[in-house]
Amino acid sequence: MSQSATSGVVFDDVEALSGALFSWCAERSIHLRSQEGVSAAGAVIDLFFAGYTTQDEILEALSDRHGREVVFAS
Repeated sequence: MSQSATSGVVFDDVEALSGALFSWCAERSIHLRSQEGVSAAGAVIDLFFAGYTTQDEILEALSDRHGREVVFAS
């Protein structure tokens, strides 16, 4: 894979992760730098490594965890 192709894949991943995090926090009026925002960022990364690779998949998984809204551990 060429450097530009690799960069495109990484950019797409970062875009999916950040888009999901920004959307999830905005919908709930959560500040990104708050404890809940930081915990949400960790959950987004965990979901990505668990195989959720698109923004929609990540958002759905965040909302569907445990059958209700995600409650993050402090």
